[in-house]
Amino acid sequence: MIKKILVANRGEIAIRVMRTCREMGIESAAVFSEADRSSMHVRFADEAYFIGEAPSNESYLVIDKIIAVAKRCKADAIHPGYGFLSENADFADRCEKEGIIFIGPSSFAINTMGDKITARKNMLKAGVPVVPGTSEPIKDIKEAVGLIMDIGLPVMVKASAGGGGKGMRLIKEENEIIAGVSAAKSEAKAAFGNDAVYIEKYINSPHHIEFQVLADKHGNCIHLFERECSVQRRHQKVVEETPSPIMTPEVRAEMGKYAVAAAKAVNYASAGTIEFIVDDDLNYYFLEMNTRLQVEHPITERVVGVDLVKEQINIANGKKLSLKQDELTQNGHAIEVRIYAEDPDNNFMPSPGLVKHITEPLGLGVRHDGYIYEGYNIPMYYDPLVSKLIVWAPTRNEAISRMKRALFAYKIVGIKTTIPFLSRIMDVPSFRKGKYNTHIIQDNQKYLEPKNTATQKIKDVVSITAFVDYINKIEAAKTNGKANAVASKWKMCGRTRNMNRL
Repeated sequence: MIKKILVANRGEIAIRVMRTCREMGIESAAVFSEADRSSMHVRFADEAYFIGEAPSNESYLVIDKIIAVAKRCKADAIHPGYGFLSENADFADRCEKEGIIFIGPSSFAINTMGDKITARKNMLKAGVPVVPGTSEPIKDIKEAVGLIMDIGLPVMVKASAGGGGKGMRLIKEENEIIAGVSAAKSEAKAAFGNDAVYIEKYINSPHHIEFQVLADKHGNCIHLFERECSVQRRHQKVVEETPSPIMTPEVRAEMGKYAVAAAKAVNYASAGTIEFIVDDDLNYYFLEMNTRLQVEHPITERVVGVDLVKEQINIANGKKLSLKQDELTQNGHAIEVRIYAEDPDNNFMPSPGLVKHITEPLGLGVRHDGYIYEGYNIPMYYDPLVSKLIVWAPTRNEAISRMKRALFAYKIVGIKTTIPFLSRIMDVPSFRKGKYNTHIIQDNQKYLEPKNTATQKIKDVVSITAFVDYINKIEAAKTNGKANAVASKWKMCGRTRNMNRL
């Protein structure tokens, strides 16, 4: 049985995993780089170990260092979170060889589904619908021209080992083929050390819908319904929701069965996500599989009522799934937005630096997965994601209103964040109606441009100034031994008005 877990990650996902560990009575150990000495996940864990300098290739990505810490702290298992080593087959294989449980799928499953060309071949064998395209890597530009003309424009050129929008090019015209394929191969080589690319028919008005799956080591597999992930900027998800506003019960059931079939085709065992591309007519095709926990997993947890990290740990412990497909239902509606330390009004430039003030949103139906705090210095070395804001409500319209309220209450001072941009997305008419696709951001720039920013900034400054002034008065009163003498001017105003009424 797992008694101690080393969390081989940082930031909000490390804290999120540690929360479940604490609920399950499992000890947690953190790792941290030089830049993360003061990070919240280091404080939250039961133990913490230094693993190197700030760059991730000198710390979080060094397998030997992670394994050495796991042995040193006598961890039974390693949870990789997402990113970093979470989809590294060599890391999963190394854990197995060292007698450490890897809380994730086998290296075979990671390898098979991590390479998109291999994944396409396996899905075709399993009878899962795939986007029309090639099943072998493109050898040269001349071959690419012929294949693309046979498939028909427009097409997407994609890196076989890719992810995160890297190594991807949309080709609409014949004269774009050579430059597009060359650019995709070059970017894939730089990002993944592998320039293999393949070609897929481009789906017009694409919707990005993914299905959460859970599979144990005893051959049992279920899905926990879909997430709509079509609000994207440069192929990166920005807003996710569940249920999908375009889904029907019939199509949901079909796609769920194919998601389970896809996982079973590679003997999958853990939490994973099957991603589909869907057109306006609800024709759907397998896109890829993420062999890890997704950033957006909390909305599934909220709507379905399942702790996915707990399920991952139980599966790693060799337990059978306690959940049955016909017992699972979707309850209400959940939305997640990703808060980045970026300046949306300056081409989303990174905005690392000192957090001078933070007010986290609270209230009914609000969940906040974050890791920053007042006085924390956000480092420049890692992904700029600082938190995830999740809301739940009985209906989609109520969830949108709740998200607007939560975003309004969320104040971070000292750095720029995407909070204002996310709030504007909530007001885009096509989003409100639930009739949007992956082009929503590029097609709605007039709604997403900053409006009345001066007014909002003034409100923020007034709120912060009032708070600082109040704290200063409290401290001054304490110094003078008159802590109880600080009167609320709001209370005095109310009393004066009441007196005037008498």
